[in-house]
Amino acid sequence: MAGSKMSLLLAVVLVLSVLLTGATHAGPEMDPYKILGVTRSASQAEIKKVYKRLAKEWHPDKNKNPGAEDMFIKITKSYEILSNEDKRANYDRYGQTDDTQPYSSGRYGHRHDSFYFDESFFNFPFNSKTHRDFADSKYTLHFNQYINDVVPDSYKRPYLIKITSDWCFSCIHIEPVWKEVVQEMETLGVGIGVVDVGYERRLANHLGAHRTPSILGVINGKVTFFHYAVAKEHLRQFVEDLLPQRLVERVTDKNDLQFLNSWHELNKPHVLLFDQVPVVPLLYKLTAFAYKDYLQFGYVDQGLSETANLQKQFNINTYAPTMLVFKENIDKPADIIQAKGMKKQIIDEFMSNNKFLLAPRLVNQKLFDELCPVKQFHRRRKYCVLLMTRDEETFSFGNQAFLSFASANTKEVVRFAYVYQRLQQPLCDILMQNKDSVVILERRNAAGKALFKPVTAWNGSEEDKQRLLDELERLQKDPSILIHDAMLPELNNEFASMFVIRWIYASYDYLSEVIDDILHNNWREMMPLLSLIFSALFILFGTVVIQAFRLLNVFAVGFSRPPKKNFVEVTELTDITYMSNLVKLRPGHMNIVLVLTDASKNILLSKFAKEVYSFTGSLTLHFSFLNIDKHSEWMNTLLEYAQDAMQIDADEDDGGDHKMDYTGYVLALNGHKKYLCLFKPVYTGEDLEGKSSEDEGATTGGRSRSSSRDDHPPRKSNRSRSISTLQIHHKLDRLGLWMERLMEGTLPRYYIPSWPGLDKITPCK
Repeated sequence: MAGSKMSLLLAVVLVLSVLLTGATHAGPEMDPYKILGVTRSASQAEIKKVYKRLAKEWHPDKNKNPGAEDMFIKITKSYEILSNEDKRANYDRYGQTDDTQPYSSGRYGHRHDSFYFDESFFNFPFNSKTHRDFADSKYTLHFNQYINDVVPDSYKRPYLIKITSDWCFSCIHIEPVWKEVVQEMETLGVGIGVVDVGYERRLANHLGAHRTPSILGVINGKVTFFHYAVAKEHLRQFVEDLLPQRLVERVTDKNDLQFLNSWHELNKPHVLLFDQVPVVPLLYKLTAFAYKDYLQFGYVDQGLSETANLQKQFNINTYAPTMLVFKENIDKPADIIQAKGMKKQIIDEFMSNNKFLLAPRLVNQKLFDELCPVKQFHRRRKYCVLLMTRDEETFSFGNQAFLSFASANTKEVVRFAYVYQRLQQPLCDILMQNKDSVVILERRNAAGKALFKPVTAWNGSEEDKQRLLDELERLQKDPSILIHDAMLPELNNEFASMFVIRWIYASYDYLSEVIDDILHNNWREMMPLLSLIFSALFILFGTVVIQAFRLLNVFAVGFSRPPKKNFVEVTELTDITYMSNLVKLRPGHMNIVLVLTDASKNILLSKFAKEVYSFTGSLTLHFSFLNIDKHSEWMNTLLEYAQDAMQIDADEDDGGDHKMDYTGYVLALNGHKKYLCLFKPVYTGEDLEGKSSEDEGATTGGRSRSSSRDDHPPRKSNRSRSISTLQIHHKLDRLGLWMERLMEGTLPRYYIPSWPGLDKITPCK
């Protein structure tokens, strides 16, 4: 019995132990206050200060203690709880941290400043016992290194760069994915870089990276930021999107001849990759970008029925990727490589050995420097056999014969090339002094010095081939046969005409970058761009406004423009010119009409020309005269229409039955808007400071009057009386001031319903 009780007691103790252990594990995993060493009443500033000190002390890169990784995770997690008021209040109230699972297995995503972090992709190395074996120091970039090495190299391969810092917890999140991506991209030839903003703030600002972590790509010297979830597939696609879209052409049975025959136009060998996958492999795209200046690339999808004839023609093995290089002969590949797992090193060697055609055309200085390099050592001499020809049909036989001769060449020290005389005339003028179109040359220095020997006036005959072969054999034994020397000019860039197309592509890429920045960057990063845009718009708007006011001023104030002629063109207003000079006058234009008689014509026209000459620079003013002896009825009808003007005349009339004298009147007629402005003269006699001559509704009457002075005899108002020349001359004394007010728009306007006809001539009475 005692044994049974003892067994029962042990069982109870065991159960309680298990329950207590479970309860212990079910409780909170850690106390963030104890880990950070702060009290429950600590402020956010105190918590932050302690966190920075502990994070620096326990960072795994600084602290080699085996438990540093776990401690650093606890410190960071504690700070994450206590720095968030909601999480801190939840812990203070319930003793919970809102995490029922280990931190690394959370199934939610956080959006950070630069991109999304999906924690389901991450398995933190700090949670394991082994230390991180991935060192960013291998890829650390400095400002000068970036400018001098990375930017030039980015024209051959893209770069993937991470922006990080020592105390960036989010940087730890992305590190496992970053490590995996770097290992893959580096084997494909992608450049890798890491910028620590704590040590390279200048480079980070230069790249436009204002937050950590950030990931960006650099290609052709242009920076593009990554804005998506940090996953291997997304980063791989990001690198692929950095590459230009026109690198690799899809080739089928329909366009294979067109693709291969373009070798002559592009002056490049053509590469075809046969593979089973429907998409072009990233390694092939990267290779195409690296050798885009030397080779043209095409891709054949073996899974398509449209490529069956190509596979059969070149006897392609469907079990392994196959790469063919075609040069001048499109029926037979010049080189071939086939392997299941093509490595970058093998492909690079294959491309380097096939960068040039058998006899390429020298189209620029860069190609000339690579084909015919400058002599460096005696045993590394390179000779060039150069054919100077034309692209006409008559030279095709000789050109083909030269290509055939070059194809049979087996000497590594001899390169064959040709130039078109019309495109490289300066070079041909120097080398063809003896009219021989084939020369052998050796470049001696980069300044252009070369030794050469003319061989033959090439026409492709067997004698020419034999003569060239003999000279090459002599050259191999005795290099001193190159007896001529010359300073060669720099070759013309025959593809320079493609600049416009390159500029369009560059503009498109720049606009795409700007749109991408607008969609993803924050306002602080966008401030320089926005400032530039608004400054440009302000300057443009200011220029337009100033120009608009200037034009408005020119049209409104005609005398601001100097006269173009040294005379005034005045036409007579008759029934013939009436329609064009008044009724159908263009909008904004005015006709200034002087009213005169046969007797006063010469005097008034002379005075009229002097007064209005300074206004002839305006393009909106026209000048005419109306003979009142012929068209008095038109004048009366016009003023009847303009009732305000007639009211002025009626007020100034003394009630007599005499006929109105309109001599010296000036009418400003706006044919489009149907209004007129009226100038009425004043007889001033010898008193030139008399009355005003502007029509403001207060001018004197239209008929002749005396000045009513005692020392002057009274003048009769009858038209039959002779008016002195002096009086007629002074009728237009105030016309210049009236014209200024006309251009300012301050004169009264008299509107009429319609212009009266000018088809009748008043009979003389």
